Amino acid sequence: MSSSSRDGYQAGYFEGYRFGGCQAVLARIPPQSPSKRNVRVLYVPQNFEAIDRGVTAALSEMTAECIVASPETMLEATIANRPDLVLVMNGLHVFPDNHAEHIQSIREMGIRTAIWFVDDPYFTDDTANLSRAFDVVFTHEQSCVEFYREVGCPVVHYLPLAAEPSVFRPLQTSKDYQFDVCFIGNAFWNRVEMFDQMAGFLQDKKVLIAGGHWDRLSQYDQLSRFIRNGWVAVEETVSYYNGSKIVVNLHRPTTAGQDNRNMRDITGGSINPRTYEIGGCGTLQITDVRGDLLQYYRPGYDIETFQNVQELQDKIDYYLKHEKERQAIAWRCLRTTRQYHTFTNRIERLLAAAF
Repeated sequence: MSSSSRDGYQAGYFEGYRFGGCQAVLARIPPQSPSKRNVRVLYVPQNFEAIDRGVTAALSEMTAECIVASPETMLEATIANRPDLVLVMNGLHVFPDNHAEHIQSIREMGIRTAIWFVDDPYFTDDTANLSRAFDVVFTHEQSCVEFYREVGCPVVHYLPLAAEPSVFRPLQTSKDYQFDVCFIGNAFWNRVEMFDQMAGFLQDKKVLIAGGHWDRLSQYDQLSRFIRNGWVAVEETVSYYNGSKIVVNLHRPTTAGQDNRNMRDITGGSINPRTYEIGGCGTLQITDVRGDLLQYYRPGYDIETFQNVQELQDKIDYYLKHEKERQAIAWRCLRTTRQYHTFTNRIERLLAAAF
């Protein structure tokens, strides 16, 4: 047998082993039985595909009716359907300038309104005013709860994000999606600094770095063969997460400046949706540490963490050489994510708080 044939056989064996273990984990998780509320909810998505799919699916399962309307048609759809609650996802970027006025018109109709901010604290310059238009504010960022109360929001709740199981799930992948190390995300400056420092270390590994603005790298020439520039569709992201031995997660910086609208310099303490999404694919994740990580995962048990580049490199080396340990942590992360961190769990909490 040639060396390429042996490598292909080994890769196929490990992929089957990984996927089979994921299926065994999922088979042992008790099914969720959320309560159903006799309310009608109009949901206004942000065009965050994975999040919107999860929220819509959970609302459809847990309410009498879930109506979906675009930001442009929200007011018209509310008048036509008269829901009990209008729930807005994030309210930024793709929403019309008169969105807050439309929310006020809806409240004057006696219909309850809520918004779930999932970009905090990066756009708090914009959400400070927008938040006051709603009856209830939810934020995925713990450090923003007091901020919204201080700017005049009467009801504010912390509500973390999650992973949608129908999207971020274990899959079998082809060699096109199989890597030693994977990172998918935009090139914020802390990420650029990290990969610049790791350029030499990564040279003998199969690596994927995908997202926008990676031309910021000072070591671009060394890393260019690893880089896929531009947006990666959700379905492909899931395949890359599944096919990679290790997925690195580094949260974006919160400092006001080129990439953020956060003049108050509110710090980020809550974990990003990528944390849950990687976990939902049954892959080892090595992440930097945010303050509330320990509420949801246990480092060394169902996730791995790093404090600096040297620690990250040491752990990448270790887990690439210790297959069984890597898989055990990844499978435990899958179980934790699927059992506790789905949108069914989050929407159940949201509905209990909104009414």
